[in-house]
Amino acid sequence: MKILILQHIESETPGYIKDLMVADGFDLTTVELDVGEKIPENINQFDGMFCMGGPMDTHMIEEYPWIVEEKERIKEFVIDLEKPFLGFCLGCQFLGEVVGGEVVKSSPPEIGILNVDMNEKRNEDQLFSSYPKVIKALQWHSYEVVSLEDNENITLLASSPTTKYQIFKYKNHAYGIQLHIEIKSNTVSDWGCIPAYKNALEESLGPGALEKFEKIAKANMKDMNTYATILYNNFCKLM
Repeated sequence: MKILILQHIESETPGYIKDLMVADGFDLTTVELDVGEKIPENINQFDGMFCMGGPMDTHMIEEYPWIVEEKERIKEFVIDLEKPFLGFCLGCQFLGEVVGGEVVKSSPPEIGILNVDMNEKRNEDQLFSSYPKVIKALQWHSYEVVSLEDNENITLLASSPTTKYQIFKYKNHAYGIQLHIEIKSNTVSDWGCIPAYKNALEESLGPGALEKFEKIAKANMKDMNTYATILYNNFCKLM
């Protein structure tokens, strides 16, 4: 399998899912847009696309002009080619805009290891049908997708009290995942080194929040890795 990974900062990778892809011998092409790397011209060569998170926001096109092209290429892959796509956090928000939604500031930001409610539509979904009704997942975002209700090709699969579109899909091949299913043991400490992430964490949870966050994440890591494995195994069936 050939997978294209769009990254926006070195530390935000597909994490545990990447480990599974490497173990299975996938052919991975990683493009880190924040350092000037370019998306390959022929994206039809790839069986699937992952679009990861980052410290920037979707509207920051003056600071990060590559955002414009990235959204165009996501549109090509998802809408024109109808190929399998997973977007996490910022990648979820890019997908939301591509399919006609908006991205707005969350009130309040959603940061922590928090409950996400899977709805009944997930029972019929190719990726999430075996997920329990409630899962705990890492949240670390200040913006979210809204206004997808009028798109008949969108199915809402999971929400939280703060964020309606925690997981949604476009048709049956492209998924926006606002929460972080992909994390592994070093994720919180790595992200805690990013000033924008650390500041957002401490603003939400107070001084010393990083150490507490790491402890809670570690306690829930086994379950989150199980959810990531289910997602990965089912996503492979789409390709």
